[in-house]
Amino acid sequence: MRNKRFLHLAVLSFLSFIAVSGCKKSSTVPEEPETPPVVTTPTGTRDELTKDSIFLYGKELYYWNTSLPTYDVFNPRRFSSNEAELYAMTQYSLDPATGKPYEYVNNSGEPKYSFFDYTSATTGKTGTLKADVNGSANDYGFSVQYNYDSTTDLRVKYVYPNSSAALQGLTRGCRITSVNGRTDLTYPGAVNFLNNAIFGANATVTLAFNDLAGNPKTAVVTSGIYTVNPILFTNVYTVGTKKVGYIVFNSFTNNASSAINAVFSNFATQGVSEVVVDLRYNGGGYVSTAIEMINLMAPVGENGNTMFTSYYNNYLQNITTAQRKASVLAHQPLLDDAGKLQTFTTGVNGKYATYADLNYSPTAADNVEKFAKSGSLTLNRIYFIVTGATASASELTINSLKPVMDVKLIGRTTYGKPVGFFPIRIDKVDMYIPEFETKNKLGEGGYYSGLMVDKESPEDLSKAWGDETETLLNYALTYAKNGNFVITAKKTSSLSTTTTAVPKLSIAQLRELDEQLDPNGFKGMVMTPHKKF
Repeated sequence: MRNKRFLHLAVLSFLSFIAVSGCKKSSTVPEEPETPPVVTTPTGTRDELTKDSIFLYGKELYYWNTSLPTYDVFNPRRFSSNEAELYAMTQYSLDPATGKPYEYVNNSGEPKYSFFDYTSATTGKTGTLKADVNGSANDYGFSVQYNYDSTTDLRVKYVYPNSSAALQGLTRGCRITSVNGRTDLTYPGAVNFLNNAIFGANATVTLAFNDLAGNPKTAVVTSGIYTVNPILFTNVYTVGTKKVGYIVFNSFTNNASSAINAVFSNFATQGVSEVVVDLRYNGGGYVSTAIEMINLMAPVGENGNTMFTSYYNNYLQNITTAQRKASVLAHQPLLDDAGKLQTFTTGVNGKYATYADLNYSPTAADNVEKFAKSGSLTLNRIYFIVTGATASASELTINSLKPVMDVKLIGRTTYGKPVGFFPIRIDKVDMYIPEFETKNKLGEGGYYSGLMVDKESPEDLSKAWGDETETLLNYALTYAKNGNFVITAKKTSSLSTTTTAVPKLSIAQLRELDEQLDPNGFKGMVMTPHKKF
């Protein structure tokens, strides 16, 4: 949700948390203490009150809120920055499967899921919530990754059409040979340099690169505003007697509805019976867009059945009328689709609708999404191409379809984000912390370590989108043809005895790179309630 959609600041002083009485216990969410401690926030500076608010919102809304200590023990004002406080808050909740915090990231001082998105008026801060999930972006328009077969083979992994990078001739597969004059781009030593040069706040970046034909070129790419089209490629392949559709979908933006419908309508017209959905770099976005895509692919026989259910913490599930009035959510307006306040005089604040007026019970209709088939496409099987950068709304799409379809996953284990959020405005910052978890119709969720693949393999970044010889797409088309992933090796001549072995990146290193390169890349599942009052 864009910052401009929030018209009011959150109140920065809170009188108290009131005692919870008679809360029911539930095995689907963390347990809630019967009587959370009463906390009175004293007066202070704007910065101190912001830090208080960050903690107090987390204490009530965080999915693992019971892991947090009391206000006095945590002492939010001791932290040097909002980021330091948020990181500390997220390291209390332990995943029993790993013994580490749910939001732990190896060799990182940032949480796995939680983050802040600062308004443009905040000096020196850059929004973490990528603008591209809102249909526009202000950046270079491309991203990079090392190819699996070398620690020096840096490739362009995608380019958004109409971006500066696209206008300068960059395409997927181009090999970067120099960045701002630096030619040593070896992994891992160059990672920090690349993050600053390509994914930082610089106005331009100067590149030398070889295109897919091996021709050397140079370009000065300028950061600029462009409209994001998340569909990077689409095609229909004839595989034996089958028609197999292919779509590269890079982000669950809120402007993709008509384009998605057009692609799947074309698939239906051409008689497609199996689809390859390429989500290898898709970090998520809006749940509403994921629902649209799910319904385009789901079987009509599932109409009216549960697609997925959203579970909030036990306090929110069982919140009483009195608790709603004292809730911090009473300070968060629930806007309509036009971004306007909704008059609601019988609500908790007697003026306009807020997030405190919503029903957070898992049995409430608002928290149970039902299948509603759209379009005329009938599928026998779906292949999802995934990597460690595949997260959140992408994983929701996969997990929702697995119980009702023949689904195959190809690539590498996904990121692991079964939780989502809605934004909380605190002064000049929107806070995103996990507030709910989704589970499919069978009650399956909890994939904090990622969704496992049916065929594990690195990708080949030297190939253009749609190239049938590209490793991951080739596996999907092979399965469509033969019913298995067995690819017959082509005969090759013997290697020369003078050939030098090239270092290769392991699956584990590639997963680390998914997190290390482009660290501000959006990974999230944004829920924007559309309830009308």
